Formats: sequence, C-alpha cells, structure tokens
Amino acid sequence: MLTRLESAPPGSQLPLEAVLDTLPWNQDGLITAIAQQHDSGEVLMLAWMNRAAFAETLSTGQACYWSRSRHSLWRKGETSGCRQRVIDVRFDCDGDAVLLLVDQLGGACHTGRRSCFYNGVRGDRVEVLDAPLPALPKPISAKETP
Repeated sequence: MLTRLESAPPGSQLPLEAVLDTLPWNQDGLITAIAQQHDSGEVLMLAWMNRAAFAETLSTGQACYWSRSRHSLWRKGETSGCRQRVIDVRFDCDGDAVLLLVDQLGGACHTGRRSCFYNGVRGDRVEVLDAPLPALPKPISAKETP
C-alpha cells in the first residue's frame, strides 16, 4: 500500500489501519524497528515491534518494543530509566521497517552505551568505539519511601 505514495506529493495520506494491515509482518507478527536520535540523526538501536507495541508507542509517546527473548512487551527504560520519548514515527518506502525518531534519555544499549552500534570494523579487526555512559540515578519506588 505504501507504494501508492511513491510519486505522491507531500501531504498525501493513507489511513493508518489500512497501512498496518498491509505491512509485511514476519511469521511471528513482528516488524523491524530502528530508533534514531531525532536531532542528531544518530542510529541508537534496532529492535522489533508487534502491533500491540506499535499501538502502545503511538498512544503513550514512549517507545515500546517486543522482546523476542522474553516474549513480552518491552517498554524501553521501564527498569533502567533510559527512556525513549517518541518525536515521530515513519515507515520506509516499502513498509518493511519502522523508524522511531526519539529523544533518548541515557543509553539506548543494554551495555550502558549511547548506541548499540559501538563496534566498528577497522580493516580485519572489530574495535570498540564508545564507552558506557555513567548510570542514571535509579528512580525511587513507592516501596522505598518512608
């Protein structure tokens, strides 16, 4: 369906639900999602979304993905505090990837680095390019307050 927009002028629109119905979700009902820092263009991470994660992302304005290892929704930053506030959501031209333009708080990578793409190919070697960021202060839970 997105191919209808290839030669369309800016401002042309299609209904979101109709587009979602035609996306090439994989056999597990997932689509690739890329998170990119909205103001710098830095690519932060690649993850997966199902329709529930996509809907929650749109409704809350916070990035939500599907965890393939835990088989559950993964609300980015829920435990680490390293949240992604969603600025814009886009599809690529053939609809097989979602791009989330986000405002990243803290590191996007589980290693504590700003980006998951911290390993650079340097000739016949792979070099670590970035160090982990300082940890964010842990939020105080209701159980910890006197």
